Amino acid sequence: MLSRVANSIYWMSRYLERAENVARFIGVNLNLSLDMPGEYGEQWGPLVNITGDGEFFTKRYGETTRENVLHFLTFDRDNPNSILSCVRHARENARSVREIISSEMWEQANHFYLMVKDAAANKSSLENPHDFYQNVKTESHLFDGITEATMSHGEAWHFLQMGELLERADKTSRILDVKYFILLPDQHVLGAAIDNIQWSALLKSASALEMYRKHSKQITPSKVAEFLLLNKDFPRSVQSCLRRATNSLRAITGSQQDDFSNVIERRLGKLLADLNYTQIDEIISCGLHEFLDGLQTRLNKIDDAIFESYFTLRPLTGRSAT
Repeated sequence: MLSRVANSIYWMSRYLERAENVARFIGVNLNLSLDMPGEYGEQWGPLVNITGDGEFFTKRYGETTRENVLHFLTFDRDNPNSILSCVRHARENARSVREIISSEMWEQANHFYLMVKDAAANKSSLENPHDFYQNVKTESHLFDGITEATMSHGEAWHFLQMGELLERADKTSRILDVKYFILLPDQHVLGAAIDNIQWSALLKSASALEMYRKHSKQITPSKVAEFLLLNKDFPRSVQSCLRRATNSLRAITGSQQDDFSNVIERRLGKLLADLNYTQIDEIISCGLHEFLDGLQTRLNKIDDAIFESYFTLRPLTGRSAT
């Protein structure tokens, strides 16, 4: 497959997954602000920290008010991680590979973009934003379903899967990290009703509350962290995402289960093995924040390796290209 095609498909899926994740945790925070006691106020700053754009936001807006954060994360064209920017970039990537993806996928990506673009032009769209963010999630789910049903599950599909799953693993880890160190730093409320409300909100951010309830009746920080990090069956857990990303990578390379053919397989395989043999008590005792920070660094290195291995254009050497 051409590097250009693989790159466009990979980033198309990453951008759509990113847009959906932003819509998800904004929607949950809107509902959370209604349930939180008045002394805690509306906590909008942590949402910017989840995307890693705190410094950029401060330079552009300064104060982390509801209006500023919603606009920055939703419709700010200069923010590369806003919903509008992500869906626009995804559409452009889809347009560049229309000969590879199905026509239904292109139509859905285009429809998704036009929906967000129209909402951005309508100043009243964020006055009652719940419907908009639900629509973003629905449009993303439709794209996933259409892709599953209409695109051949060959090499291009596996690049799409890798992009989506690595993006999902990264955002799950960031949401969990923010909860532990930003959303609720006051130790005296741990275990109180307010704490349960926020941990439930965290699970909702990952669409995990219902499945968690089937797995465990009591909501505790360690069990929630274990479910989102190490559960092998829940599709948004970090371990589940990396396991399926590994399967797609091996489908691309043709490597056997116990072998690796490039640095991507080595880094991804080592990370997955570490998660397979790690217990949540070990993670928490060594520091959850430190673990998650290291996890995000390793995910970034995997993304770097994917770029170097598949997307960079290398010069011709003699008669052949490498």
